[in-house]
Amino acid sequence: MSLVESAPRSPLAALQPGAFGLYDCVITHGRRAVIEHRFAHKSPLWVLDVDHIPLLPRPFRFVGRFDVADHWTTTTPSLRAGVEVFLQSHGVTEAPAQILLLTGARSGGHCFNPLSVYWCYDSLGQQTHIVAEVHNTYGGRHAYLLAPDEAGRADVTKDFYVSPFFSPDGRYRMRISPPGEKVDVVIALEQGGEVPFTAALHGTRARASRWTLIRRPLAQLRVTALIRIQGILLWKRGVKVQPRTGSPEVDLAVAGNLRLISGNGVDIASDTAATLVQEGPQ
Repeated sequence: MSLVESAPRSPLAALQPGAFGLYDCVITHGRRAVIEHRFAHKSPLWVLDVDHIPLLPRPFRFVGRFDVADHWTTTTPSLRAGVEVFLQSHGVTEAPAQILLLTGARSGGHCFNPLSVYWCYDSLGQQTHIVAEVHNTYGGRHAYLLAPDEAGRADVTKDFYVSPFFSPDGRYRMRISPPGEKVDVVIALEQGGEVPFTAALHGTRARASRWTLIRRPLAQLRVTALIRIQGILLWKRGVKVQPRTGSPEVDLAVAGNLRLISGNGVDIASDTAATLVQEGPQ
């Protein structure tokens, strides 16, 4: 049986175009390197059909909206275009019939999504690819193309500097379930034969409409504050900052090209390992 034939179907993918859902998520992080620490917090995330983004009337968009530039570049015409160009750059020539995106909304004029997930489906509603889009707190972004098995498991080489407390090497082991009544993402970072960091997201679908966007106007600011607080706490507890190696961070653009962003300096408050919310104190 081929990967496509055995790939899971998403209940959301079977709905009419424009299907979207709000998920009340619990995100946990566990550190085992240098010090042991666990951290958990709650965050609202959305699953959207990228071709039918819910939109509030103009006076309310400041408190809740979804912008293409928060995921790809300011010149990318649409979320779909960003995904399609990325897929083409990896040899995938057939455009998905439907793309679902797991992400947080821009709120209060601020947006930061350490990880966004794109599920790509064919015309029969079968999953063909997953794209994991990673952001760090100093403007870099990188995307991974995943080829998960029937259980949603995939391995990929880590090649993006995200947390100042981890070098940009190793491998990620991921397990990502298709969105339905629940959504689950589990990530383990492997380095030197050990697993120094794990993260998990478990979300339960909640009742929502586009007006739900205005109910949590400070959600993204809260995420950023948590990242910075937890990163500083780790640093104060003696976790050493790993120098950046000078490898450029990749910002995937349209027109089939990749725009390189140089990475200078270290932000001790950013602490992600390609996870839903950056690492936190562990």
